[in-house]
Amino acid sequence: MTATADAEAAANELKPLAEYLGSVLRRLRALPPLDLDLTQAHGNVLANDVLAPHPYPAFDQAAIDGYAARWEDLSGAGRVGSHPSFGRFEGGPRPVRLNVVGDLGAASWRPVRLTPGTCFSVAAGAPLPIGADVVVPVHWTDQGMAAVEILHAPKRGSGVRRAGDEVAAGQVLAPAGAYVTPPMVATFAASGIGHVVVRPSPRVVVVATGDELVDVGRPSQPGQVVDANSHALTAAAVEAGALAYRIGICDDDPEGLRGLLEDQTLRADLIITTGGTGTGPGDMLRRVLSRRDPGRGVVEFTDVALCPGATLGFGTVGGEEVPVVCLPGEPGAALIGFEVLARPVIQLLAGSEPVFRPSVKAHLLETVSSPGGLREFRPAHVAERRGGGHTVQPLAGGPYTLSGLAEANGLLVLGERVTTAAAGSTVDVLLLDRRR
Repeated sequence: MTATADAEAAANELKPLAEYLGSVLRRLRALPPLDLDLTQAHGNVLANDVLAPHPYPAFDQAAIDGYAARWEDLSGAGRVGSHPSFGRFEGGPRPVRLNVVGDLGAASWRPVRLTPGTCFSVAAGAPLPIGADVVVPVHWTDQGMAAVEILHAPKRGSGVRRAGDEVAAGQVLAPAGAYVTPPMVATFAASGIGHVVVRPSPRVVVVATGDELVDVGRPSQPGQVVDANSHALTAAAVEAGALAYRIGICDDDPEGLRGLLEDQTLRADLIITTGGTGTGPGDMLRRVLSRRDPGRGVVEFTDVALCPGATLGFGTVGGEEVPVVCLPGEPGAALIGFEVLARPVIQLLAGSEPVFRPSVKAHLLETVSSPGGLREFRPAHVAERRGGGHTVQPLAGGPYTLSGLAEANGLLVLGERVTTAAAGSTVDVLLLDRRR
């Protein structure tokens, strides 16, 4: 049997990625809903539809600074005659003169009524006088105080906001599953809503395992590896919308490792580990967590048809059965594993839909090869084309995936049956939105 045939036979024993993800995500449920104050709800996902209890605006009001009047009194106004401040206006009837019977500001609360031939000076947001159906902008007048000359008549209803114009009572302001955004917060508040029911942001604990690990701040020596993963995965969890906590490095001590993870179940909705997923002599994490101890949870490690990083773990730990995701120790493989497994888990716990990143079809700019039998996720730069569509430029992959990811804004996805993708072909690309 040739080396290629051996590789294909080995790949056939791996679980397809889609099948693996389906089996994991079906075991999870969104976190229980939580009633939060409006100022704390931003960034969370709504658990219920939010309905407007009151109309917005709550009352008829002026939309601009100007003069609130009856449109019937203004219908003869036009650009004619002359005025010291505006010059000469040609043709049509002369400006309309109205008596200014009062001033109304946003804090005014007493109801007032217009009579024919009168108007009120109003500020934006002021209650509209009864009978008023237009607000004349200040710059269309001579800005008089006791009486005002109106040089041009707006359309009926101009400058006016009627009660419920923007939001009607009972209207759905936002559906369940929507992210709470700052404009949404403003709409809720303006409609009289002070609390909303949301899915809480998942609390995620990140642990790096391995006797070889040392903390950042110095270069690696033989027998040492700088712990880049726990820092990167904590940042990735925050980017995904979680409340993330980095525990740091845990040595390959079986009891210490199990005890640390069980302690973290008291403050975690999800635990992410990195390192120790293989079958080598130093892969203590796999041996500890795959042991079936009653009441302590169990993690199953699966060889997945994924490149880079083929072995992923998922299960629960502790009596609370907190979900745990186990990712490889190689930094590039750990970050790809986060994208394909940990991030969807976080999104599902948060009640988000969809749980996967958006994808586009893109025109491949360079021929690439891919290992047969594996679904490869390769760093890439995706750009929009003039006239529509996208192009994608592959970046460093394989053993250089980490450096490629540092400059990528997308992940080029090459399926299990793809060994070569030619320049000019159409491929799938996951979009990495890193603007948060």
